[in-house]
Amino acid sequence: MKSMNYPGKGQPVNIPEFSIFSQPPMSFSYRMTPLEMRASLGLASIFGLRMLGMFVILPVFALYAEHLPGGASHTLVGIALGAYGLTQAILQIPFGWLSDRIGRKPTIYAGLILFAVGSFVAAWAQDIYIIIFGRVLQGSGAISAAVIAMTADLTREEQRTKAMALIGVTIGLSFALSLVIAPLLNQIIGVPGIFAMTGLLALLAIAVVYAVIPDPQHSFSSGGDAQRARLLAVLRDGQLLRLNYGIFTLHAVLMSLFMVVPFALRNAGLGVDRHWLMYLPVMLGSFVLLLPVILFAEKKARFKQVFCAAVALMLATQLLLPWLLGSLWEIFIALLAFFTAFNILEASLPSLISKIAPPGAKGSAIGVYSSVQFFGAFVGAAVSGYLSQHHGTKAVFTFGVMLLAIWLIPAFTMKVPVAVETKIYPIPAMDNRRASGLSRQLASIAGVQEALVLAAEGVAYLKVDSSGFDEQNVIRLIAGDI
Repeated sequence: MKSMNYPGKGQPVNIPEFSIFSQPPMSFSYRMTPLEMRASLGLASIFGLRMLGMFVILPVFALYAEHLPGGASHTLVGIALGAYGLTQAILQIPFGWLSDRIGRKPTIYAGLILFAVGSFVAAWAQDIYIIIFGRVLQGSGAISAAVIAMTADLTREEQRTKAMALIGVTIGLSFALSLVIAPLLNQIIGVPGIFAMTGLLALLAIAVVYAVIPDPQHSFSSGGDAQRARLLAVLRDGQLLRLNYGIFTLHAVLMSLFMVVPFALRNAGLGVDRHWLMYLPVMLGSFVLLLPVILFAEKKARFKQVFCAAVALMLATQLLLPWLLGSLWEIFIALLAFFTAFNILEASLPSLISKIAPPGAKGSAIGVYSSVQFFGAFVGAAVSGYLSQHHGTKAVFTFGVMLLAIWLIPAFTMKVPVAVETKIYPIPAMDNRRASGLSRQLASIAGVQEALVLAAEGVAYLKVDSSGFDEQNVIRLIAGDI
């Protein structure tokens, strides 16, 4: 029996010694190779540039739009803000499919060109209707699935979590940065200039893809029947449905906030070009408060309690904000509480998706999750715009209260994934039929939560609960002794 460290964890993983292997079927190094690091940083920058283009108009757009023909309608302003999310939600899966057929890079190039064209259309728009058209074009470049698939193509399994985490951190930083710099950019170049800047950033991203990102040597695409079966399994999973409703609500409430807060800050005496004086301390403070909360949840195994408390805190801010909009200090406290809860939930939901999704359906789960996230952004902006115009500010917050109150129910009833360890075992050569049978046999062994046997890679992946895990039985089963 050989003992080998599981990548990224530093924990021993027992790898049975089969005579048919002169070496393990893949490299189990701790660190990314230079190629993996280059690919991960480059792809993270693509995500960052696009997310910056999506978020950077949030703090300033509603105030800008009221001076445009048609901009007096908050309904149309909300649709303009959310149109990007609608086309993103609709086209995520088709763009992922297209990347499997024509290649990752051509698909990403096409998506970035669409985003750039939409940005320039919005920059030159003279009324709210053309801006809506530009935002639709921006969102039609739905390349998230293709970028994530390319990340998987260019990284080994044991390094993939690091690459995905790097992308997640980049998105979070892009969001925080956009809230702070948007008022400053508005002062210098105005909202049309911001749209034009995002178009130029998209063109820069094309250059990054061409010059920095290596060409994948291969990509894996399951057959149509297998993909449909995985998608149906994801759509029927109650735990995943809870999380998908959560990300829908989180981004719907976020977009609704920016249909109200910019006007509230202006009415409280803070000019639009100085809004960064509110957003900068709010974002810094929320990150400072986030760290001890996450550490507490991990150290004390109180993840579910912290998660539910964050949902409840967001609900409380939505209940109180209508009465706190007259004072800058009160708005600051409310926004600090909101974004602290938002950051906790935004960081937790993708982690839960990756833990709960079956090993063979993680891509499908992430695709559905991303589509629902963007759809939530559209619904939040469009509905809040309508409510703001016809029923006033309090109706916008009532909408958020309803969504969050409903979320509390699945949050309190969700099952927190047990602490599991991933073990990797080489397997003898076999066909897919035998691999499927071995997966079922391994899954029935005590302590095994999930099992996935990949005949093409010669590897079995097991999620195990260390307490009660019968590893010797696993080894004998893989070796054919049972």
